[in-house]
Amino acid sequence: MPIKENLLDRKFDVTEKNKVWVSDITYISTKEGWLYLAVMIDLYSRKIVGWSMQKRMTKNLVIDALNMAIKRRSPEKGLIVHSDQGSQYASHDFQKLLWQNKFKSSMSRKGNCWDNAVAESFFGTLKTELVYHNKYQTRSQAKQDIFKYIEIFYNRNRLHSTLDYKSPEEYENERKTSKLCV
Repeated sequence: MPIKENLLDRKFDVTEKNKVWVSDITYISTKEGWLYLAVMIDLYSRKIVGWSMQKRMTKNLVIDALNMAIKRRSPEKGLIVHSDQGSQYASHDFQKLLWQNKFKSSMSRKGNCWDNAVAESFFGTLKTELVYHNKYQTRSQAKQDIFKYIEIFYNRNRLHSTLDYKSPEEYENERKTSKLCV
């Protein structure tokens, strides 16, 4: 599988939306088996702009998350999409989707979780605030809970110290309004 250069190089402070997205995959335990979650996070606001949940950890998991993010955000060419070196991200189909949209692929160094610390931090927060408090019987039950957490709580209400204690949505809306007033 092709390995891409680490273009992000731990530069997590981004001053515009849709310039750098980070992505990763985690797993959630259910009585039916694992549920895998892939996310796309805009580093500008820490907003989850795309996500996908499936019972298998295939390339389609990350492709679906990226497609959701593209549909929601319509980013311009040159967007950096940073991930680990997993086979899903290195797959021909995922790399082709990046190439078709004129995005730049960036990958963490092998075995270095700090290169993708923002995505790792999100998963730690998700598990601490939601997943570890539940014993999911089914994948469907876990999906519903995670959907609510991302779309209703995390993006709209959860405060972030890196965003001056604003939610991702509030941070983006405030910046959009201040740019209009200039």
